[in-house]
Amino acid sequence: MTDSSSPSAPPRRPRGFVLIGLAIIAVASVAFLLRRMLLMSAPSCLAGRWHGCYDTENGVLFMMMAGLPLAALVVWALARVRRAAGVSAWRLSLAEVGMVYGTVPFVWMTLMPGPGAGVVPGRVSLVPLWDLLVMGPLGIAGNLLVFAALGFFAPMRFAALASVPRILALGACCSVLVETAQYVLQLDRVSSVDDVLINAAGAVLAGLASRPWWRTAADAPSDRPRALVAPGG
Repeated sequence: MTDSSSPSAPPRRPRGFVLIGLAIIAVASVAFLLRRMLLMSAPSCLAGRWHGCYDTENGVLFMMMAGLPLAALVVWALARVRRAAGVSAWRLSLAEVGMVYGTVPFVWMTLMPGPGAGVVPGRVSLVPLWDLLVMGPLGIAGNLLVFAALGFFAPMRFAALASVPRILALGACCSVLVETAQYVLQLDRVSSVDDVLINAAGAVLAGLASRPWWRTAADAPSDRPRALVAPGG
């Protein structure tokens, strides 16, 4: 008598472990490179003072790093709920938390008001590549990171975004919204087309880095509980 039941596919844990390992290495590398900047704002943040913490880039980065254990706990809780429901767990949970947690702090920093906020009218720079001359390496790197988490995790969560042109469009649209908010709210910042270009490029580069984990249409059924098949049916 032959057994007609096919062996179940092994779980794809190695890729998940690789993804988590890469995330840990990336966070540790950033924390090491920015350790001096982060320690400058640590006293204000640990004391719970708004000024010197949440209104500075160093403080926002410090709180972002300090909150990583809580973000990991949220990922674990979402994965537990999904596993109980019989759907794909870790990749979807990590993608959802990652694209929010890795994007909101950087958007917060880009919307921080300058000293002339509310007084100085909005300024616009529409000449491509002009602002790159004065932006400097640190400014370019910061702009690349604004929507990097969104570009990295969004195609892992949504199959409709799993292509380079769509990630580029997503990053560009989000950046245009931020630049528009800077102008409308008169935050004493320059709304620059170069910011849009670099933000979108950062999203695409990060998306290409996560390409092995992009979601495809074939993964969609894993989001729903599997139907039970009656024996012999």
